[in-house]
Amino acid sequence: QVQLVESGGGLVQAGGSLRLSCAASGRTVSTYVMGWFRQAPGKEREFVARITWTGGSTYYANSVKGRFTISRDNAKNTVYLQMNSLKPEDTGVYYCAVARSSAVATTSYNYWGQGTQVTVSS
Repeated sequence: QVQLVESGGGLVQAGGSLRLSCAASGRTVSTYVMGWFRQAPGKEREFVARITWTGGSTYYANSVKGRFTISRDNAKNTVYLQMNSLKPEDTGVYYCAVARSSAVATTSYNYWGQGTQVTVSS
């Protein structure tokens, strides 16, 4: 079992920045892939970014590439999502999740956090 707790969401104006954190605990996560997803009201949950716990290989959705950066701190078992140049369309609940292999589909992720709200005003 893996427990995930997100934090760092909030209200920000367009063009601003936020940094989300996801603290993992429980079974060792060193062999997993950590992902960030988001869900806007009335829309399906979508992939944002993912990082391998060992090696730190990253992959981003086209919609956030160049604006968002995913990183991890192995010593703290924490994954971060630095979000810059935020747009109103980035608004949604952001979730971190864990998968056993590199993937972008939500069905590939086995454990999920409770989510943190990000609201970008225009």
